[in-house]
Amino acid sequence: MIIVMSRQAAPAQVEAVAARVREVGLRPEVSVGEDRSVIGVIGGNAYAYREVFAHLPGIQEIVQITKPFKLASRELQPRDTVVDVGGVPIGGDRVVMMAGPCSVENREMLLETARYVAGQGARILRGGAFKPRTSPYSFQGLGEAGLRLLAEAREETGLRVVSEVVTPSDVELVASYVDMLQVGTRNMQNYALLQEVGRSGRPVLLKRGMSSTVEEWLLAAEYILSQGNRGVVLCERGIRTFENSTRFTLDLNSVPLVRELSHLPVVVDPSQGTGRWSLVRPMSLAAVAAGAQGLIVEVHPRPAEALSDGAQSLDFDEFSRLMRGLQRLEEATAGQPA
Repeated sequence: MIIVMSRQAAPAQVEAVAARVREVGLRPEVSVGEDRSVIGVIGGNAYAYREVFAHLPGIQEIVQITKPFKLASRELQPRDTVVDVGGVPIGGDRVVMMAGPCSVENREMLLETARYVAGQGARILRGGAFKPRTSPYSFQGLGEAGLRLLAEAREETGLRVVSEVVTPSDVELVASYVDMLQVGTRNMQNYALLQEVGRSGRPVLLKRGMSSTVEEWLLAAEYILSQGNRGVVLCERGIRTFENSTRFTLDLNSVPLVRELSHLPVVVDPSQGTGRWSLVRPMSLAAVAAGAQGLIVEVHPRPAEALSDGAQSLDFDEFSRLMRGLQRLEEATAGQPA
């Protein structure tokens, strides 16, 4: 249920309504807009309590939320959320590039990559320290040693850092090194992990499950939001279909759809989504044209030597070509409505 306050409602009236919501055993989620405040009422059959609030001063209307993902819904918050990742805004007017190797392999490779992508305009360094892999015999990452290298790269280049966390018990450790926690496709419905990252105080990059619907994806975000963490960024990274010519099917339909349904920012991972480096640039441009507010791309100085996902990693020349293409696209669309 949503309680829409009038434009003339005073802050004290907003707080009085929120207090009444708490009194009846429900939870208020206050969203302060430019011209009015909206209070989401969470818990049980909230709409059944509408008469309890109807007489309170300052209320314009009471509306039932029809979406199961209440906190992520535009019904609760019509304006876009902008997530601050260590001073880098995701969801604003500029497309944010997150780039780096699939896995942190060693200090030299990571720093070489970080320096290059920073010089080309990337704002956030991606790199896996803990790598859940399909095969137990594949490279699993360097663990905390990899996190220390990511922190060193941040110190030298000024890039913010995003890295995946795999288990609830590792959240505190990973959060102590990085600026943004990533929940990968295999863990999108690991609800204990979602709740723990929701309590971490760090922004969260939530990748769509490889076999998950858009509604399931948004409900996973709801788990994080329900813990009080508003810094959720959704990442489309491809889904499994009958098509086998690419690693996954990059579902760009989801980008404008999710932006229609939710206020949360949406980014796209064309590296995971295609599994082929030659498709990363065109699908990146297509993603931005579809409304993606950021990209997360795998970059390696020597992809043929990569310990993981070399086939989908861009080398430095291809990454530069991608950044030039994004700049031309931005110039071509400047001034056009979003």
